[in-house]
Amino acid sequence: MSADPTAVMAATDEAVTPAKAPATPRGIPTLLLLNIATVVLGIALWWTLSLIGLQIPGPPEVLLKGIELATSGILLQDVAASLLRVFTGFLLGTALAIPVGFLMGWYTWARGLLEPWVQFFRTIPPLAIIPLAIVLMGIGEQPKIFVIFLASFLACVISTFQGVVQVDKTLLNAARVLGAKDGTIFTRVVVPASTPFILVGMRVGLGSAWATVVAAELIAAQRGLGYRMQQAQIYYDLPTIFVGILVIGIFGFVMDRTLLAIEARATQWQERR
Repeated sequence: MSADPTAVMAATDEAVTPAKAPATPRGIPTLLLLNIATVVLGIALWWTLSLIGLQIPGPPEVLLKGIELATSGILLQDVAASLLRVFTGFLLGTALAIPVGFLMGWYTWARGLLEPWVQFFRTIPPLAIIPLAIVLMGIGEQPKIFVIFLASFLACVISTFQGVVQVDKTLLNAARVLGAKDGTIFTRVVVPASTPFILVGMRVGLGSAWATVVAAELIAAQRGLGYRMQQAQIYYDLPTIFVGILVIGIFGFVMDRTLLAIEARATQWQERR
C-alpha cells in the first residue's frame, strides 16, 4: 500500500528541516565592529608604511587619483567593462555548473563520463587557456568571457557535485521508506541539502572570475581595470594601480557579501554557529 503523498511531503520536510538555532542579535553588532576595526587598522598600517619610506602611495594620494579617474569618466568605463565580463562569464559558468554537478552526483553513468574531464580541466589554470582562446577567438570579448566562464564553471561544478554525493543517506532512505519517488527525493531532499555547497562554489567561482578577468585584460583589452593597471605599470603610475586594486577588492567584497546573504536566507534550516 502506497503512502499518502501529503504525509510523504510533510515527513520529508521534517527530516530535512532541523530546528532553527536561537538568534544571537548581540553577535551582529560585535562582528560589524570588528569588521570596521580591522579596515581602519589596515588603512592605518598602509599609511604608516607609505610614510616610513616604502615606495607605495599613501591613502590620500590614491584617493585623489581615484577622484581624478572618476571625474574624467575613465574609471566608470573601466569598471563597467570589467563588471560586464565578470557577470556574463560568472552567470554562464554557474548556470551550466549546477545542472552538470547535480547530474554527476545523482547518476553514476554521468559521473563516469564527465568527472575525468572536469578533473582534467580543473588542474589546468584558466590563465593558461588565455593564449589559446585569443588565437581561436580573436582579441574581442569572447576569449575573456570564455576563460571567466571556465573558471566559474570548474569551481562551482565540483562543489555542487560534492554537495549531492554527501547528502545524508539516512534522509534518502527515510524518504524512500515513506514512499517518496526519485523526483520528490531529489527536489525535496537533495536540492536543499546541496544548496550550501552550491553557494560556496559560487563564492569561490566569483573570486576566480575576478582573478581571471584581470589577467585576461592584461593580455588583450582596450578598456577594463586590468588594462588600466597594465597601462599604469608602463608609466610607473602606482596610484592608478592602487585604485584598480582597491576597486576590484571592493566590488569583489560586495558581491561576496551579497552571495553570503543569499546563502543565509536560502539555508535558514541549517544550524549555524
